[in-house]
Amino acid sequence: MLTQSDRQTVAEFTRRLKRTISVRDVRVFGSRARGNAAPDSGLDVFVVLESCTPELRQRINDIAWEVGFEDDKIISPLVATVDQLERGPFSASPLLLAIEQEGVRL
Repeated sequence: MLTQSDRQTVAEFTRRLKRTISVRDVRVFGSRARGNAAPDSGLDVFVVLESCTPELRQRINDIAWEVGFEDDKIISPLVATVDQLERGPFSASPLLLAIEQEGVRL
């Protein structure tokens, strides 16, 4: 279960993303979503976009760094496109299955 602090951090990250990027989905996954995170665990965030360029991926990483720096957390975005989720090898990934099962949408 996410802490209130983590929820606020992800909400701010998502808000900043949506200012300039068309985002389809954002979910927290990993130890923070499961509620068994160590104090220094990163905040794993799955971001789904219609399409993605290297510049867009860099912008997402920049936003993650900015928000994480402000909240003293490490935000680790994992970015995928709708096409990758529907047709690519990622669609059969155990990681995607775990995100679907444990991921927390805000």
